[in-house]
Amino acid sequence: MKVTVLGAGIIGVTTAYQLAKAGHEVTVVDRQGGPALETSFANAGEVSFGYCSPWAAPGIPMKALKWIFMEHAPLILRPKLDVAMLSWMLQMLRNCTSERYALNKSRMLQLSDYSRVSLKQLRDEISIDYDERMQGTLQLFRTQQQLEASAKDVKALAADGIAYQVLDRDGCIRVEPALAHVKEKIIGGLLTPNDETGDCFKFTNALAKQASALGVRFSYGSHIRGLDVEGGQVRAVVTDRETLRNEAVVVALGSYSPLLLKAFGIRLPVYPVKGYSLTVPITDASRAPESTVMDETYKIAITRLGDRIRVGGMAEISGYTNDLAQRRRQTLEHSVTDLFPGGDISKANFWSGLRPMTPDGTPVIGPTKIKGLYLNTGHGTLGWTMSCGSARVISDLVSGRSPEINAAELAVSRYA
Repeated sequence: MKVTVLGAGIIGVTTAYQLAKAGHEVTVVDRQGGPALETSFANAGEVSFGYCSPWAAPGIPMKALKWIFMEHAPLILRPKLDVAMLSWMLQMLRNCTSERYALNKSRMLQLSDYSRVSLKQLRDEISIDYDERMQGTLQLFRTQQQLEASAKDVKALAADGIAYQVLDRDGCIRVEPALAHVKEKIIGGLLTPNDETGDCFKFTNALAKQASALGVRFSYGSHIRGLDVEGGQVRAVVTDRETLRNEAVVVALGSYSPLLLKAFGIRLPVYPVKGYSLTVPITDASRAPESTVMDETYKIAITRLGDRIRVGGMAEISGYTNDLAQRRRQTLEHSVTDLFPGGDISKANFWSGLRPMTPDGTPVIGPTKIKGLYLNTGHGTLGWTMSCGSARVISDLVSGRSPEINAAELAVSRYA
C-alpha cells in the first residue's frame, strides 16, 4: 500500500519506520530541510513512561490562579481573540475532575508502557545511539504538601502496574548524588525507575536513516497545499512540488494538524502549548544530574544528555508564536542552577517549541471519517515518550491488524 506520512518529527519518523517494516511504500513530507527540526529538536530529553500525567487535573484551576503571580511560573497565559484557544481551554477545564483525570491518566499510562516495550524492541532490532540512559525519572518535592499531593499519582501507577518508589531526602540523594549539595532544599521524591532519557533529535535522525534503508522516501522542504479527497476517501497529498497519489495518509503534523483537517470538517481539539529549553554544557559532573529530575515546584525537567544538561519545561498558551521570551530563560536558569550548578549557563542554547496538546492529555491516534486518513498527533509533552508505541498502533490500523492495546479510546471519535 502507498502511504504518505505528513511530518518528519519524532512521531512522523517512527510511524514511517513501522509502516515500512510492515511492507508499505512510504513517503514522508516535511517543510523543514531534515527530520526533527521543530518540536522534536530540543525537548526536555525525558522518556517518561511512568511520569505521565494529564495537565488537566483536580486543583489545576486554583493552582493556575496562583501561578499567575509567581515570578517563575510553570504556566503562562497570553490570551488573544482566538476561538480555538478559548474552546480548548474550556474543554481542558471540563477534564479537571477526579473521574476524568483517572480515566485520562490510565489511557496515557497504557500507551506509554506499550511504548516502553516498543522502544526496547526497536533497540533490539537495530543499533541506534542517542545519548540514552535507563536510570529513571525522579519527581522532586521541595515541600511536604507536594509529597502528600503525589498520592493520587502513586495510586494510578499502582493500579496500572507501573513500577515506582516513594523516597525520602536520603533516598533522593542515593538516586541523584549531586542533590547532596542542596539537600536542605528537598523533602522527598517519587521515582519511576523504568523511565529513560535520550536526545530526541539524535534518535529521530538515526531512525530516519534506518527508515531510508527500508525504502522510505523523505521529501524535505515540501509545503503541503492540501489533500485530494474524493468520494469520502483520501486520494492524494498535494504539495508545492508534487502530487502524491496514495491509499492512506497519516497526519503527524503536531500543533498544525487541526489547520489541515479543518477544511474537511474534522474538529481536532489540539492546540499549541509552547515549551522552552536550555542546553547547558557540563563543567562539573559531580554537580550534574545522572538522569532526569522533575522539579515539581516549577514543572521543570532537568536531564543528563551525555556531556550536556537539558533543562525543559513551562507551558505557555499563546497561540502559534515561537518567540524566545527572556523571562522564560530566567526560570529555566533559576531551576537548574538552584539544584545542579554543574554547567556553564553562559554557553547555554535557548530554544522553544510548540507542543501539540489535547484538552484531556491523551493523544489522538486512529482513523477519521475520511477513509484512508489517519491521525497520529496531540502527544503534548510526551511525544518522545509515546512515539514508538503510537507508531506501532497506527501501523497496525493502516495495515488492517488489531493493535496490541485498546486503540478505540485513542481515536478522534472520543470527542464526538
